[in-house]
Amino acid sequence: MQRSDVTRDDGTWVGLSLDVRDRRQPELCVFSTGPRLLISQLSRPVLLAVVEEPLQGVDFWRTDEYRSFVPPLRADVGRALSGSPQRWAHRFARYLIDSPGSPLHEGRWLLSCESPLPRWRHAATSHAEYWSSMLVEGHPDGYIDWFLHSTSFEVLPLRPMPGPGDSRVKAYRKQVREGTLPPVLLWRVSGLDCHLILDGHARLAAAIAESVEPPLLQLHRTVPHDDLAARIDDAVGFYEDELERFAELRAVHGPTVPDGAATAGPQLTRLLHDLNTAEQPTWAWPLPGGEEQWHHITREVTTGKGRLPPAIEPEGGNGPVAKAPTVK
Repeated sequence: MQRSDVTRDDGTWVGLSLDVRDRRQPELCVFSTGPRLLISQLSRPVLLAVVEEPLQGVDFWRTDEYRSFVPPLRADVGRALSGSPQRWAHRFARYLIDSPGSPLHEGRWLLSCESPLPRWRHAATSHAEYWSSMLVEGHPDGYIDWFLHSTSFEVLPLRPMPGPGDSRVKAYRKQVREGTLPPVLLWRVSGLDCHLILDGHARLAAAIAESVEPPLLQLHRTVPHDDLAARIDDAVGFYEDELERFAELRAVHGPTVPDGAATAGPQLTRLLHDLNTAEQPTWAWPLPGGEEQWHHITREVTTGKGRLPPAIEPEGGNGPVAKAPTVK
């Protein structure tokens, strides 16, 4: 994997670009069959979901099988890297590529500190209230409401959030007060239209308990290499066309017409920056066995777990079934 820092024109660090090669299917993988989704980690079902028609939300069932690929982060590491999202990004990038259970697959990714989530908090709303409202509730089942939370991209924990009395949360609350809390690692999954917590459930709980904005690192796909050169050519072509258009206007109306560089130059800069940062849809792999396999897996992980949401209810009910084939 190749890593490169992404910065703005003024040198402000935006994120870390990850160029992943020879990794065709990730170990934390999104599978799809029609409106049904399955997120699987190391062949273990983590999340079952059904997109509701007419695209107003998602019913989900969360298992307790998710395991973070990030090892426990010691307090001395938090102090050493505090205040440097860039250094944290390089550290998390190493875990993403080297540890089992990561969502990385071949292509270009961005690990960025510029998540859109903090932007929507109203100044009169406390951090505790806002971030609590952004968490998708429910375990093992719940609902991601696209209608109520349109474009707000809520945060879906991959395991139940610990309470303020949890020992890990208490330890992290001390780091919050010291200003050394490690960032929460999020993965933007377009098929769910929300962010999944890959690592940092207890850290987010600690930030909410202390009513401070949690430090975030967001992972998402960016423009793949196959498209990058063509899109750069398009952006440069647009810039050249604009300069030519202004030149023609100057030839007719005289030198009072600007040469266009002051307008086209910043546009070109924005276009080139977006090619390194713009989010691309999350890849989903066809589920082997299709809808029938999805129902098999659903029966296996939900049998004996009580009444299920109608959308998740497997065909044939919750009666005993043969062991479902493992997803590979």
